[in-house]
Amino acid sequence: MRNRPNILVTGTPGVGKTTFCRQLALETGMEHVNVGQLIKDERLFTEWDDEKNCSIFDEDLVVNKLEDIVSDGNKIVDFHSCDFMPDEWFDLVYVLRADTAVLYDRLEKRHYKEEKIRENVECEIFRVLLDEAIEAFGEDKVKELQSNNFTDLSDNVSAVMTSVNEWSSQ
Repeated sequence: MRNRPNILVTGTPGVGKTTFCRQLALETGMEHVNVGQLIKDERLFTEWDDEKNCSIFDEDLVVNKLEDIVSDGNKIVDFHSCDFMPDEWFDLVYVLRADTAVLYDRLEKRHYKEEKIRENVECEIFRVLLDEAIEAFGEDKVKELQSNNFTDLSDNVSAVMTSVNEWSSQ
């Protein structure tokens, strides 16, 4: 049994996962694990997609690498995909959501190509990552958080800190 929970934060690219996770790690002392950066740093991908300007990651390599990282708990795992990760790794799962206009602006500021922006906005409209998380981890474990502005960020960090404290006192 872990003394501190593992948290998964997922959502469409651009909803604010990394910003949220960094702030949550700062407030809780938990370790932020940015899986996208881990994939790049450890070369856990099989190929590069030039059209979408992203790597095609190898799920098995990522799982093998993450298994040791999350085993002791106290981790905040940040990634846009979650259906390949084992349920037992995570005690709390959060899906960040953003209004499509906010998401569009954020992705445009990142200089995403129009097609990639459209794909991600559609993903958000159709709740693709929320549904993926619910299917992988169950409705009881998955919580949806709005992530449109700094007020949302602050409120979300406070809410998750409360959940972490409740989990830790069980």
